[in-house]
Amino acid sequence: MIPMSRHCLEDRGAAAGRMWSIVAALGVLLLIGSATALGQFSGPATSSTATYNQSLTATSDPAILYPGERDVVLTIGDMISIRLFSDAEYSTSVRINNDGTVLLPLIGIVHLEGLSVTQAEELIAQKLAADGMYKNPQVTLQITEGPNAVVTIIGETHAVVPVVGSRHLLDVLSTAGGLPPTASHVITINRPGLSKPIVVDLGTDPMRSSLGNIPVFPGDTIVVSRIGIVYIFGSFGSAAGTVPLNAYTPLTLTEATALSGGIKWEANNSDLRIIRTVGDHRTVAVYNIKRVLNGKDPDPILQPNDIVYLPPVPLKQVLSGGAIGTILGVADLALFVATY
Repeated sequence: MIPMSRHCLEDRGAAAGRMWSIVAALGVLLLIGSATALGQFSGPATSSTATYNQSLTATSDPAILYPGERDVVLTIGDMISIRLFSDAEYSTSVRINNDGTVLLPLIGIVHLEGLSVTQAEELIAQKLAADGMYKNPQVTLQITEGPNAVVTIIGETHAVVPVVGSRHLLDVLSTAGGLPPTASHVITINRPGLSKPIVVDLGTDPMRSSLGNIPVFPGDTIVVSRIGIVYIFGSFGSAAGTVPLNAYTPLTLTEATALSGGIKWEANNSDLRIIRTVGDHRTVAVYNIKRVLNGKDPDPILQPNDIVYLPPVPLKQVLSGGAIGTILGVADLALFVATY
């Protein structure tokens, strides 16, 4: 074995010193870059004209929720069936034409568009009596097909449900397949003739949903909105994404953490942030996630559209990402080249 000269050893030591200086400089740059990137986060931007998360107030007026029997108004395209109580042979089914008229046996053309079912029955009876065909005829008119004979459901559930007279809300929703897990239990009903929609809260207890089981009528449009979600990103076990809120139970920070795969080693446990929007105002609340998980601090309940962000500790992030190993490998290679 050939011993190295003192000058070779000195050169090798100087090269090693230079490489460790490079490693230290690169490490400082990585830490500064990570800290700078973290410091730039200040939450989503706000808007002075935003109208988000406006809460709906459930309708409480009994006259609106339970209006009793509601006379349907005839419109173009309705298929109607007309019968006489005193004459079984007088029976006809016709569709209201584009000009709002129908052609009826014995009395000819009659304009029915815009009339209620009761008004149309009275008009037909008057014309039959005026022509001397019948004395005090009892006319029965029924809508068998058309836009006024159905209830339309839109949103998280899509369906067109036939309704004659009236049906209850839960019955109509059940016919449409029920509410999916992503559906809110606050239902909105748009009813012709009302200036504001009807808001019904079915609640979180299925046993008490009957309190909101109001009658719905032909022509109503039921809007089933999507239940709220919570946005999760940062140093959680699984990839960033969304967590849907449950319609029956509240979602806490601990539950959301479990659904997101727990917290990673590099997480900055004392700097978890919950960003919440109320109207056009956004707030940021900071929590110590470890203290919450250990039961030392209250477990906050998350609300729709909350953003949960758990930033990393820069040094831990660098170490867990393997950056130090890469730098040391490059340094060893450079040292080997410089020495030999």
